[in-house]
Amino acid sequence: MPVVAVFNSSEDTVEMLRLLLEHEGFQTATGHVPDIKRGRTDLLAFVEQHRPSVIVYDISPPLEQNWTFLRLVQNTEALKGCGWVITTTNKEALEGLVGTTGTFELLGKPNDLERIVEAVRNAASRSG
Repeated sequence: MPVVAVFNSSEDTVEMLRLLLEHEGFQTATGHVPDIKRGRTDLLAFVEQHRPSVIVYDISPPLEQNWTFLRLVQNTEALKGCGWVITTTNKEALEGLVGTTGTFELLGKPNDLERIVEAVRNAASRSG
């Protein structure tokens, strides 16, 4: 089963997504976006260790700055083969700043979670 890396600023959301994805049969590896940005988590070492097929990555406020950081991360050579599922708590605001994104709004509602699991399945089938 593919490994899914879950990165979010909220520990509760990381845990919720980890449990959900493991229940769906995925292996998971987790981290926190602020730790990557501050250099407390070495993203390249994380990817080398866990070899995720899919990365679930959250864009939190400040939306525009975090979107720009994500774009830098996605263009890292080690991550180019990964599938990406991008989440945010305010898709409308994010897209108002940066244009159409293909993100998934994550507010913790069951319908949100079902869409994210389906997006992870789709990304895993394309990347693996």
